[in-house]
Amino acid sequence: MLIVAGPSGACAHDGGRLHPEQQGRIFSVMEGVRDLCLDDEIEFVPTPKAELDDLVRVHSVGYLTDLEALCNQGGGVLDPDTYARSDSFSAARRAAGAGLEAIAALEHRGEGIAFIPVRPPGHHAERDRAMGFCLINNVAVSAASLTAKGNRVLIVDWDVHHGNGTQAIFWDDPNVLYVSTHQWPLFPGTGRANEVGGPNALGLTVNVPLPPGATGDVVRCALDEVAQPVIERFAPDWVLVSCGFDAHRADPLGELALSAGDFAQLAHLMRSYATRPGRLALFLEGGYNAGALRSSVAATLGALLDLPAETEAPTTDGPGLEAVRIAKRARDQSVDALGWQHLSAGGQW
Repeated sequence: MLIVAGPSGACAHDGGRLHPEQQGRIFSVMEGVRDLCLDDEIEFVPTPKAELDDLVRVHSVGYLTDLEALCNQGGGVLDPDTYARSDSFSAARRAAGAGLEAIAALEHRGEGIAFIPVRPPGHHAERDRAMGFCLINNVAVSAASLTAKGNRVLIVDWDVHHGNGTQAIFWDDPNVLYVSTHQWPLFPGTGRANEVGGPNALGLTVNVPLPPGATGDVVRCALDEVAQPVIERFAPDWVLVSCGFDAHRADPLGELALSAGDFAQLAHLMRSYATRPGRLALFLEGGYNAGALRSSVAATLGALLDLPAETEAPTTDGPGLEAVRIAKRARDQSVDALGWQHLSAGGQW
């Protein structure tokens, strides 16, 4: 069963046809969902606006107040990439609320996969700052709602850009493991392999920065060799995915070389990280080529639902294995401080 919280943002937060983070992205994404022909195997849930209590777990009251006031005044430019319109704060609250509604639906059903096709995206939004097309950090809002109830949350971010906002929000939180594969160098300039978490969560930030041209086999190697041992020891209750599709080789804002078939394989990995049914939710982040968005969404969700589908072949033989080795060394140095040998024997954080 596929639970879709959305779509949201197809008719709001309009940055114009020349802005890459535009309303048409949602239409492309939903074409990918429709390509699966799920019939009664899909459930659409509403997208209510997130309440202030949900948002202040990850954003400051001052930032939210200022953003709302700016939108009430008609909006404006927040940084060279990021804008707000009169309806943008409402759209951002609805995008964050969609994630919360998806989590609630999964908890109620006890089974299924959730997909949250919303905009504006979220993973660049920091506690006190909008950035990189993002106003409210959608995946962080959902993760914080889960940790507030005593859950341990894994966030995997395969967007081509590093999720600086998500990393910063959970930098010192021992209940969240943040794993990111991303292009380096590239906006926003964060996500080095030696960024491994704060003193209370050392080793619970895992970054694998990859060079331009890296292919799907390199991303899978990064997750298998660098992230999976940490994931197994962390033993997450929930798996949330920041599933940007701008790592696709056709995307205009990145230079990684993945195909839709690679996203299907990554989806299988995500499902293996979820130790119980109904504990996996995917949040739309980037992706700015309409055709690549459509095919990648269909491939990703089709793989999670075990649906046969024609898709692009996975990619291989790109650069980046040395970057994986560097990230693995950084991981080992960080977890040594927590007793890696003990963990290897079956202990937990």
